[in-house]
Amino acid sequence: MVKSLKRLCILALSLSACTAGIRAGEQESTSAPRIVNVINFIRQTEPRIDAITDEVLYRTVVEQVKLLNRYGIKGTYLLQYDALISPSYQELLKKETLPGTEIGGWWEITQPHVEAAGLKWRGRYPWDWHADVGFATGYTPEEREKLVDVYMAKFKEIFGKYPSAIGSWFIDAHTLAYMYDKYHIEASCNCRDQIGTDGYTLWGGYWQGGYYPSRKNAYMPAQTRKGQIPVPVFRMLGSDPIYQYDLGIGGNYQGVVTLEPVYGSAGGSETWVKWFFDSMFKDPGMGLSYVQAGQENSFTWGAMKKGLEIQIPLLARLRDDNTIRIQTLSETGRWYKDNYSTTAPSAISALTDYKNTGKKTVWYNSKYYRANLFWEGNTFRFRDIHLFDERFASDYIDKPGTTSTCLYTTLPFVDGNIWSSDKKLAGLRLFCARQDGTMIEATGREPEIAHKEKRLYVRWPLEIPGATFVMTFDEDKVRMQIESAGNTRMEWYMELSVVPGTALPFTRIDDKRIDAREKTFDYKITCKKGTFADCKDSSGRIFRIKPENKEISISFKN
Repeated sequence: MVKSLKRLCILALSLSACTAGIRAGEQESTSAPRIVNVINFIRQTEPRIDAITDEVLYRTVVEQVKLLNRYGIKGTYLLQYDALISPSYQELLKKETLPGTEIGGWWEITQPHVEAAGLKWRGRYPWDWHADVGFATGYTPEEREKLVDVYMAKFKEIFGKYPSAIGSWFIDAHTLAYMYDKYHIEASCNCRDQIGTDGYTLWGGYWQGGYYPSRKNAYMPAQTRKGQIPVPVFRMLGSDPIYQYDLGIGGNYQGVVTLEPVYGSAGGSETWVKWFFDSMFKDPGMGLSYVQAGQENSFTWGAMKKGLEIQIPLLARLRDDNTIRIQTLSETGRWYKDNYSTTAPSAISALTDYKNTGKKTVWYNSKYYRANLFWEGNTFRFRDIHLFDERFASDYIDKPGTTSTCLYTTLPFVDGNIWSSDKKLAGLRLFCARQDGTMIEATGREPEIAHKEKRLYVRWPLEIPGATFVMTFDEDKVRMQIESAGNTRMEWYMELSVVPGTALPFTRIDDKRIDAREKTFDYKITCKKGTFADCKDSSGRIFRIKPENKEISISFKN
């Protein structure tokens, strides 16, 4: 992805160089497929470092092609317009790639692209990563359509057909819908969740896998067929499910722990890569578990060689033993549309910790919300819950962005990053009564994860003898109970706490409903069973959720 100058300088140096324990890897299930896309996206020029010449960028793609060919993997290569019109890339991709290899579009906007559309280039360089010139969000809706038309015409002239896959760090809903409505693209991909990296913030979205975006907001899953763009969008880069979320906690910038092969402690580490693949492909999950491997050529072959030569052979072995499917991006898009008419719920888990610090996590996603369950040692909290609503329009739906940054968000209910600090971690926690009646944060043992059809079950045995905290996740709600030996009645509640003084979206807390506002959009969270109670104080406590007839049931459907 576009990186800071400091990190690019580091790269320049490299030029010289349904029960717990269900193991999807034992037998791939059609209900929980593990799909990998190897996507390499291509820029013609890199203006930030003199050592990264056009020839260095080209040789990087040559080596990527050789590596995939060696292991019989048909990848997806996505071209910026400046690379699309390069005879060198045209010849390489037409003649040297395996049959079935996919060529598609990478939607960063360049000077040749803009000028071919009859528009004036406003960038500092022939390719400029600032959001107001380098991405479609920086252009009016009419200009975006011209950029699409000229790209599609040139692509068809060169490759004999329109591309069926278009990717970018972020594509606005107007552009994506136009690509589908006029040119019938079949799949897209966008950036993982991040805060501030390269000036781009995408936070609170469908965390992993694929979703159908809203026609008002390409980052927001839609809830209805009418309200969605019928193009599955897949989240890129393979975020560490345990550690990525907390990076830069409470700040304006996140570091990176992803499958990207240029990161020596993550995608460039054999230990991390094997752990990540085990978590994504073998730990308990539900629905689609999706991973994108590959790297943009701006990082250069010297930086990515080691990581890719770890990852690609491992992926080939996992393919050969039927643990995973390796597909092109468009193949995955077609598979998704064949199986799901609207966004399907999914879940992945990481029940081991490669750092051996006792952390575990489960990510659940549906078209209505996402939730992250997080264990550290014998403690538990909901680290994150964000709601989705197709009516929540992005800032760029009908007007261009005018700054070098970009912001896409969803609707927060629990935010364990932004509402935290390095001294206090926000979260929704479980409290239970001791024998003397005092309430303390619950502790427990190993969680158990299972699923049946579209419902995910998580059981957490507590250290209270005979007691188990049970969470059931449906598309539009979560239900929580404590099962106890002999059906003994227990006192317990959930409590949200944050860093004192944090700006929160909540505008009203009633017994059965919490009202909230993100920007100018109003949304609500409803307690179907149980009650909310405002408990704000100077320590950062915000509200409690108390059970009714031993159960809490919260609806995230607006």
